[in-house]
Parts: sequence; C-alpha cells; structure tokens
Amino acid sequence: MNISLESIAGASMSYEHGESHAEKVLSNGDVYVGDFNGLLPHGMGRYTWLNGTIYDGQWEKNKITGRGKILWPSGAAYEGEISGGFLHGSGSLFGFDGSVYKGSWMMNRQHGKGIKTYSNLDEYDGFWREGLQEGFGTHKWSNGNTYSGNWKSGKMSGKGVMKWSNGDLFDGDWLDGLENGSGYYKYADGSLYVGIWSRGLKDGHGTFFPTGSRTPCQLTYSKSIVCGNKVQSLGPASFFSNEGPVSKMLSKRSTVNRWSMNGCLRSTKRISHRPSSLDGIWNVNDACVSSSSENTSRTLCSTDESQLELLDDRILVYDREYMQGVLITERMRYCDFGRPQRAKWHCKMSKQPKRPGETIYGGHRSYYLMLNLQLGIRYTVGKITPVPMREVRSSDFGRRARIQMYFPSRGSQFTPPHNSVGFFWKDYCPMVFRNLREMFKIDAADYMMSVCGGDGLKELSSPGKSGSIFYLSQDERFLIKTLRKYELKILLKMLPNYYGHVGAYENTLITKFFGLHRLTIKGRKVRFVVMGNMFRTELRIHRRYDLKGSSHGRSTSKHNINENTTLKDLDLSYVFNLEKSWRESLFRQISLDCKFLESQSIIDYSMLLGLHFRAPEHLKAYSKSQNLLKHSANSADDNADIQLRDEVKTPPKGLRLVAHEPSSVSSLPGSHIRGSTLRASAADNKEVDLLLPGTGRLRVQLGVNMPAEANWKPLHNKGLHSAEFNPVEVYDVVLYFGIIDILQEYNMTKKFEHCCKSLKCDPLSISAVAPKMYSKRFVEFLEKVFPD
Repeated sequence: MNISLESIAGASMSYEHGESHAEKVLSNGDVYVGDFNGLLPHGMGRYTWLNGTIYDGQWEKNKITGRGKILWPSGAAYEGEISGGFLHGSGSLFGFDGSVYKGSWMMNRQHGKGIKTYSNLDEYDGFWREGLQEGFGTHKWSNGNTYSGNWKSGKMSGKGVMKWSNGDLFDGDWLDGLENGSGYYKYADGSLYVGIWSRGLKDGHGTFFPTGSRTPCQLTYSKSIVCGNKVQSLGPASFFSNEGPVSKMLSKRSTVNRWSMNGCLRSTKRISHRPSSLDGIWNVNDACVSSSSENTSRTLCSTDESQLELLDDRILVYDREYMQGVLITERMRYCDFGRPQRAKWHCKMSKQPKRPGETIYGGHRSYYLMLNLQLGIRYTVGKITPVPMREVRSSDFGRRARIQMYFPSRGSQFTPPHNSVGFFWKDYCPMVFRNLREMFKIDAADYMMSVCGGDGLKELSSPGKSGSIFYLSQDERFLIKTLRKYELKILLKMLPNYYGHVGAYENTLITKFFGLHRLTIKGRKVRFVVMGNMFRTELRIHRRYDLKGSSHGRSTSKHNINENTTLKDLDLSYVFNLEKSWRESLFRQISLDCKFLESQSIIDYSMLLGLHFRAPEHLKAYSKSQNLLKHSANSADDNADIQLRDEVKTPPKGLRLVAHEPSSVSSLPGSHIRGSTLRASAADNKEVDLLLPGTGRLRVQLGVNMPAEANWKPLHNKGLHSAEFNPVEVYDVVLYFGIIDILQEYNMTKKFEHCCKSLKCDPLSISAVAPKMYSKRFVEFLEKVFPD
C-alpha cells in the first residue's frame, strides 16, 4: 500500500482551516482531507479511495508515514505505525475473518515479536520473519495441543516441546513440523520412550520405560528451548509431572544441558508404546539381569508396586530398534543401579545417525572461502535476476560471457563491506545459468537463502580420486564442488549442448548445474560448480552406490561401512525389478543421455544409486530367525533350519501406488526433481504417487521415489557382501538415482592410462576406455542391475 499523491497538486482545493488544512478531490475520485505543507500532504490527514478504503493518520511529504488507521471495505482494519506507505513498525491487524495480529511489522509483513489469534481460535505468540513464524514461539491450538520451541519458515524446526490434549508430550528435535532427531516421548499413562525420530517416525535405537518405572537417572535435554540467546531448559520433573514445562518456558531460564543417559539408552507419529516381545532376544551383563521367558508375560502385563519392590533398584527397560516406524527388534532387561560401583551410573542416549558433512564455523579452514563464495553468489544472482527473461544467445556462452568484480573488505561503490579478505569474483555464463535455474524451477530467493543463508555450509570429504572438495548447503538441497581448470573448460565447452539437451528432455538423469564461479584470493584460484543434491530426499538413504560398469578397482574396503559410505560396482549384491513401463522409460532416457555424453567424448561418468529399504513384517521374521539360527546350531532338530528358511522366503507385501493427487504431495520442486510424474499399469496407466503408511505420500518420477523389489543376486563373483545375505532375500525398496561426474573427456591422458592398464589387466574391465565402448558397457551393466 505504497501511496503517492503526485496528482494532488493539480486538483481542486477548498480551504476550511486556512492554508494548512484543505480538502482535495483527485481526478480518479479519491479524496484527501487534511494538513498540507505547500502542495504536499503533511501532518494529519484522511484519504478515501474510490473503492471505499480509508486511511486516517499521519503523513510526511506526500507519503503515509507515522501512526494511523486503515479500514478496508472487506472489514479488515490496521492500526499502528506505517512508513513510506508500508505497514512498518508496531501495529495491530484485525482480519475480516476475525483473526487478530498484534506485534511488529516490516514492509507489510509480520516481522519480529508478535501475537496472532486465528479465526479458529488458535494462537501463536513468538517471533516472525517476513510473514512466517521463525525463532522461538508458542502455538496453542483450539483443541488443547500446545507447542513451545523453535520455528523456521512457518514450521516447527529445531528444539521444542509438543504437549497434546490427551496428556502425551514430546520434547526434542523437529524438522518441517515433524519429530526429527533426538528426543523423548512421554505418554499420558506415564510410560516413556527415549530415542531417535526421522521425519515423524521412530527410526533407530531407543529405550522404553513402562508405566510405573523409575528412571535410572535425571534426564535433561540438550539445548531444549532456545529463545534469543537464552535457553529454556526442561528439567527432570517434566518426565514425571503432567503439568510439564510448556506453560513455564517463557519465564524459566537455565543453562544449556545435555542428554545425560550413559549405558542403557540406545531411535514418529505415534507408534504403539505398549511393551511387545520378540522371543529369544535377550542380553545379560553386569548391570542387567534377563528374565526367563515363562515370566515374561507377567512382567509385561503388570507393573504394580509389589513387583517394583521385588526388583529393588533394578529398572525394567526395553531396548528397541525401529526402522521407519516399524518395530524390528526388542529386548527386555533389568538395569541394576543400586550397586556401589554403579552409584554414579548414568545413561547416555545413542546418537542419531550421523548426517554427512562438517559444519563450517568461525576458525574453520574453509570459513573465509565459504564467506566469499556466498557473498559472490548473492551478488551475481541478485544482479542477474531482475533482468527480463530472454532466450540465450551464442554470446551468452563461453569464457568471455562472465561477470567480474573485486570485493574489497572495506566495500566499494558496487560491493558491500565484509569480514573476509578482499577477493576477485568471476561468474561464468550468468544468463545461461539463470535460465537453467528457471528451467529447473528453482526460485532465485530460495536458491540464495539455501546457499547463502546464515546457517553456513557443510564440508564433505571427497569419496573419489579427483581430490575435489564438496560443500553442502545446510538444507542439503545443493552441492558445491571444486573443479580443476580442465574440468571448468570442459563444462564451458559442452554447456551449449548441455543446455539444449536438458531443455529437450525434462526427465534427463544427468546432473543439474545451477552456477559456475571462480574465486581468486591472494593469487590462489578456486573454481566451483553448484549442482543439485540427488540424495536430498523425503526418505532416509540406507545404502548408496557409484556404478560405472567397470570392475577393475571397483570395490570398497569392508571396514567402517555406514549409511554415508559410497559403495561401488563389485559391492552391489542386488538386482531391482521395476514395472515394465518404468524400465522402458528408464533405458530410453539412459540411452539418450549416454548418446549425448558420447557425442561430447565424455567418459568416467557413473550412476549414483540410493536405496531406501522399507521395513515390512517379514524383516521381523528375518531378524528373529538370524538369532534363533545361532541357538539351533548345536541342536539336533534339522527341521528348525528348514522352517526358518521358509519363514524368510515370505515375500514382501509390496509398496502401494495410488492415483496422483497434486494437492496431496509436495509441489515444491527439489534440486533433483525431474519433469513428469510416472504412470503405472496398476493404476490404469494413470500418474501415481507412492503411499507409505505413517510416512507420507510421495510423487513418483524417473529416478525419484521409485518403488522396486530388490532381490539378492551378486552381479560379480567378487561381491563384497555376498556372505552376509541369504540368497532368498527380497526387499521392498525406494530408489533414487542419476548420472554424475560428466566432466572427464577421453583425452591423451586417458588414452595413455588405457594403454598402461591394458598391459596388466583386461582392457574391458578398466574405466578408461573410448566413449563409445564406455557408453555401451555402462548400459549393458545397468541392464543387469535392472533386469527385464
């Protein structure tokens, strides 16, 4: 509502209170009555628009500035501070729907501290940022639920406490409105689960305390609630009091505490919290005494005081392991905390599965490099975005199409001051990459917030031989890779054809590029390319592979393998069965992409494959059978082994596909999302979504959220994990994949490498082969991975 009354000077005027107060009727029918300074409104005045909107308040040199009141024809009203025609400062907005906001504003948006009461009687009291809840705040729902904690972009994110009207309470980490990370869940009946959550589901190890159990130690939570620079800590009483800490958080402050739980605790919408037992899984140690199976039912069904007295200082707990909300294993044990040597025993919660990357902080070796990179991207993206969209020209490509700028630390006429050393910045082909971001539906503001936001970047170690350094944005949408000089030249050389290829084929599997830059700091040149992160997914990636189709040196050390380890061709022990039409679409696109790469003389590219294993009921039987097979190894009953193998053969239940509903899935384009939604014969050849009970509904695209059936079948005789799996294993999996590392030409160096390695090993087994042979071998290998 930025108002300027330039036409007032020529309007008719009738004076009522001398020359300083008058009424002006504009040619468009609007009316101003109030004070003037010369010919400009200045002081108190009332402006009425032809549509019925009214402003009554202060003016400053033809601008609505100061305190005033606005009335809209809809019935909405605002009263408070205004600056330059914008709601800016403190003020109250009364919505036409009955909602009320009282607090701070910035440029027509809620920004700062404020309280909003919604039309449905919900209430939020806390901090806002550009119209969305961000920072510390408390939301009270009309149904009695209450959340107090941190928010980000309008969703619960960070540390927080949710108390439901039924008495349940969760205290821990949140992400995008779902429990995600470490925390504890206290049920209304007094039972307690401490563990790890992943996007609203229990995921990993945790410990359950039944109703009536005493906790072995005082449990306090790490940085429970952060408000500004203060911390609202949740004390141990929150475990045992129905009152909880929610109503006292804003008034109670204490120092930061950590989960202090060493030894017994080992990780989300609500899963049944009642004790359940999987036979034969027990543990005995110096502090924990296992129970016989015949007493299990009595222990599980009763927790009265007489039993607790018999246990003395032993605490009944259940160690559990979940996979995406499904209980996989459980063991019951009694922990003895009464022994003198264990007097200081305390439990430590197991860590959440480590996320990749090391956060770059002040003093980190890459800190100033990160600051300069972020400043340069913010500058060039901000400079090119306002330029009207147009088709790219030949002059937009090549090394001469660039933006160059020097950023002195003290700032200049064109650049802001900064806290790093001065540096030179070069942005290659800015118009091309601007159009690519538009083509890939990446919003410029979101891009800058993700890469250049205040949260910083994370540094990854390089999984390959190139020696490149990888940086990951905090929201994990974008990957920034350092390039060698020859790689930058290759990308600039192939960029015109790359632009045409990704524009022609919206389902291309080739890496998405969003920017190409160079920093020069004290004579040292560092080149970067910004790419989409294929593993920024709604589901957790349990296993990842880098597949080239070659076999020489394509295996990974058996030691220290975890979810973040990238395995190779010889490590793959599965084949994946896709729906027939999906397989046809996949290899049609792979063929097109490989022909493009072959035309550019590119080799050494690979298929990056991520697997999310679901947790169907048969996995429980498998976990149980593995344990019972050990117990039956010394048994004379050979039928037990046959029975257990038959049990493992039970096929998975499959993943459910439903008709695609755009309103039911996320419409926000990801940095790895492709064009169209896949169709399935099971849904009458309609576009489909993947429905995962308890997790959500996911849009199925080529290489994104693709359900498949994984069968154990080593593709090479030297399969790394072939001894670890039963050949009858069948899993439901969700696949994520794409083609990466496309910046290696088959040049003289690679030809020489081919000649040298061919003397020692099979020429067809090495990676360095001619582009046509590389493409053929790559496709043939993937045809084995995704059999017909």
